[in-house]
Amino acid sequence: MAVPTATGSIKKYRGKWNAEQAKHLLKRTMFGAKKEDITFFASKSLHKTIEALINTEEATPLPPLNVYNDTNYSDPEIALGQTWITATKQTGMEIGRRKNSYKSWWFNLMLNQNRTIREKMVLFWHNHFSTETNIVDNATSSYKHNVLLRQYALGNFKEMVKAITFDPCMLRYLNGNNNVKKAPDENYGRELQELFTVGKGPGSHYTEDDVKAAARVLTGYRTDAKSLPDIKGIFDPSRHDETDKKFSSFYNNTVIKGRRGKEGEQELDDLLNMIFANEEVSRFICRKLYRYFVYHLIDDNAEKNIIEPLAKTFRKNNYEIKPVLIQLLSSRHFFDKNNKGCIIKNPVDFTIGLCREFNVQFPKDDEYVDQYAFLLQLQQQAAQMQQNLGDPPNVAGWPAYYQQPQYDKIWISSDTLPKRNIFTDRMVNTGSARGTKKVIIDVVAFAQTLNNPSNPDDLINESVGLLYMMELPDKEKQYMKEGILLSGLQGMMSDHYWTDAWNKLSTKPDDNANKKDVTNKLKKLYQYLMNLPQYQLM
Repeated sequence: MAVPTATGSIKKYRGKWNAEQAKHLLKRTMFGAKKEDITFFASKSLHKTIEALINTEEATPLPPLNVYNDTNYSDPEIALGQTWITATKQTGMEIGRRKNSYKSWWFNLMLNQNRTIREKMVLFWHNHFSTETNIVDNATSSYKHNVLLRQYALGNFKEMVKAITFDPCMLRYLNGNNNVKKAPDENYGRELQELFTVGKGPGSHYTEDDVKAAARVLTGYRTDAKSLPDIKGIFDPSRHDETDKKFSSFYNNTVIKGRRGKEGEQELDDLLNMIFANEEVSRFICRKLYRYFVYHLIDDNAEKNIIEPLAKTFRKNNYEIKPVLIQLLSSRHFFDKNNKGCIIKNPVDFTIGLCREFNVQFPKDDEYVDQYAFLLQLQQQAAQMQQNLGDPPNVAGWPAYYQQPQYDKIWISSDTLPKRNIFTDRMVNTGSARGTKKVIIDVVAFAQTLNNPSNPDDLINESVGLLYMMELPDKEKQYMKEGILLSGLQGMMSDHYWTDAWNKLSTKPDDNANKKDVTNKLKKLYQYLMNLPQYQLM
């Protein structure tokens, strides 16, 4: 069946602004749309909502901690509860533990994000500038790479590319350390063009000689191996190719003049100025943003009426990211009905979004060992669903963002869908346990946040309205009411059965039989809701 073509233009959306529109925007720009966040933003205007999501300033978060000292192992340098990013040494004993700590730390930031788009953008750039902790094998470098992504997530893209170029994590990942004048390594020079800037679109015609020339420009950059914990990228003139570098007609036959000594570092600016003078950079990045926030299919209409205006805005604003996001997320096209509920949640969105929308309680910051352990379990759940945060499958990132024609359909398979259902079933029924602590969906507490949970129709309708981006057929809702909430009755079913049972929770809290009955029915309701295919969409 053909997918309906989304219409609308890049012009500002002037339609009604209500909870439904706010939910759509929040599910795309945050991890899940919590009821209180929907209510908060629905009371404002679209303009003020976008302003808050994109322009809210945030301090660099506190760094990850040593949570891994136990009876079998103790970090010889960093005490339990202290950050390991200050460590001056690391061996194989520490690296793996610190990488797990780093991933737990990152999941915690997404789980407890403020009302901004930043965390979604950090994940976007992690996929764009992919690095793998298992290859870099330096937890401090991976952490600092994340801080860099955070710093530039809503900043200037050109400046970000420059910072990435001599980022120690990237230098290690794409062999920048090995790129010397006697044996230029083409790895980063290739990906800089193919994956990071001009892309592989129909208008991108850089050549193999351009890759070779870029690699020569980039000779001399390496990590300062002696600088742990202040590891950084440096330019070493003795390793730099000082000859002229000529590029193809795609780059207007530009010649980058070779420079000697410390001045050789200026060739990077020449290279980036040349690349960013090509309009394909703006188109490529705007297409990626579109596929991340709107939909994977970019037809001729979207290319002409959405991508091209966005790319023009990008160039006009000297590659500042915020103006493009504001224009896209404020557009009529973004709020077109056919662009709602059409993206399959990635595993990070699926796991984190569930925990946020159901307000799942994790151990607090002062219980950091248990907190990190539960967060690592969550990270590992997403990894089993094929999105291992910190370790994309390769330099191109996750195939769901570039592999035609499936795109996000890749997230769902005969292997991953059962794993998603097992995860939601467990979060509703038994949760995850560690010692005496448990992380689980409190179905009663969630229902109590609804406007009228004593009415079975209202309970179902509002639950569907919060968890889904589309309406369910009446027959589905009828089954949920009669087959779940009112099940087990003798004779004629009546809504007051549920109403009475729900109200008794407050009036007779010691009635354990009633409490168990209500809780079990709510568990079955939410388990059923999250097992329906519509729950996979946002």
